[in-house]
Amino acid sequence: MTPRKTLKLALAAVVLAAPALAQQFTTAGEVKPILTATKSNWIAVREYDGRDLLYFTHLLAWRCGLTEIHYAVNDGPEERYDGEPCYEGEAQPNAIKATDIMPFLSFDLKSIDSVSVRVVYDDTSEDSARFERAAVMTQ
Repeated sequence: MTPRKTLKLALAAVVLAAPALAQQFTTAGEVKPILTATKSNWIAVREYDGRDLLYFTHLLAWRCGLTEIHYAVNDGPEERYDGEPCYEGEAQPNAIKATDIMPFLSFDLKSIDSVSVRVVYDDTSEDSARFERAAVMTQ
């Protein structure tokens, strides 16, 4: 095969891959495989300034394919977490940029023993996970 033909084939491969490279990760089909593979990272708990902080940062990074995020602390009642909106139509729709919406909730120090999380995708499918404090503690 000539170098010119090799170059043409390589360019054709790039052109064919372009739609995949242009994904915005704004649908269930795009984010579900990622969130399934990274389920152990959905939430984090951090002790800071005399409080337990429950972080949803990982889920927020893929929120455009989600319609709802629910959580329950210590088998308590399930509550809805309303994080930052998706910025569809922008170059980075999943960007975390709001200054008035925190990616975490604050609780009394050492009050979180476990957290259950349920996500609803924009295709109406759901997934859930339960996390023990020690497994999701971060510094």
